[in-house]
Amino acid sequence: MKSGQVYILECSDSTLYTGVTSNLENRLAQHHEGNYPGYTHSRRPIRLLWNTDLMDIQDAIILEKQIKNWSHFKKRALIEEDWDMLHLLAKCKNHSHHKNLSLDGVYTERSRSAQEDEVKVNTSNKQFRRLLV
Repeated sequence: MKSGQVYILECSDSTLYTGVTSNLENRLAQHHEGNYPGYTHSRRPIRLLWNTDLMDIQDAIILEKQIKNWSHFKKRALIEEDWDMLHLLAKCKNHSHHKNLSLDGVYTERSRSAQEDEVKVNTSNKQFRRLLV
């Protein structure tokens, strides 16, 4: 069984790059050296922010594709291990799931439109609201 890792890099322009590799050390060297044209080539230097443990390469590829479709804020929540924020940023399809959440003592109220899969979060913390909108 071949193993691999998913990783997230921060580029010099503060964008995030998500990749998968079977050899993280060699792949990081390739990114740093800029040997291959691609997303990070013109955005060096790069910095490793997050990576998984070794896993089956097929699982790593699936996870990489999933994370690549996430927003910048959702990726940051993963990197910072902010599970509450990650949960809020996820599109939860379970209509009865978590009506009230507490984030750092801030009361939030979740409501779901019966016609949409959109979650609205009401909070008095303006900075938090900006992240979600």
